[in-house]
Amino acid sequence: MFSSEQVAIRRHVHTFYASAKIQEFGRIVSLKIGIFKRKLYMLLNVSYNNKQIRDKIDQEVGKPFTLAERIKRRGIGSPKLIITETSIHINNLLILDSNRNQCNIEMRPNGIIVGFRSLLESYALVIPYYKLVIYKGRAAEYSIYRDTYFIKIEARPNDKAIHNFMNKVLTAKSEAAPTPLEDL
Repeated sequence: MFSSEQVAIRRHVHTFYASAKIQEFGRIVSLKIGIFKRKLYMLLNVSYNNKQIRDKIDQEVGKPFTLAERIKRRGIGSPKLIITETSIHINNLLILDSNRNQCNIEMRPNGIIVGFRSLLESYALVIPYYKLVIYKGRAAEYSIYRDTYFIKIEARPNDKAIHNFMNKVLTAKSEAAPTPLEDL
């Protein structure tokens, strides 16, 4: 009764639509079906002072720590981290120049911001704690994941500052996690 003759997917103002021609009782009817809306602001260009971008970051991972909180936590920023591998979205930005790929991580109350530069632009990967996954795959490498984005950073055994900072991030993530029902 219903047969699909043509399905084309196209992107229209951050909403994906499927256009289909369906034969219904001998006549062809064209339909547009909204599939889903997708937030595309997880990898942001933060080179310029833009209030909308700053608000999106604050909404996702919280406002920056105050000076007293930074001192109490003994710092909220990582040392310089060398990037060894990235997802395709980030890699497309990093291959634009021939500089050594490096990044840094800033802790926020509800997540982290991984910052890196490409050409003359600064980019930030915003990761809330509930989407943050950190692996220690190889002995000298940490992998930081958020959905389809990932960054692998070099961490040699003698880089104590990097290991201490990653432990600090994991501790903050566990403190920000909701209390399990079994513990109530």
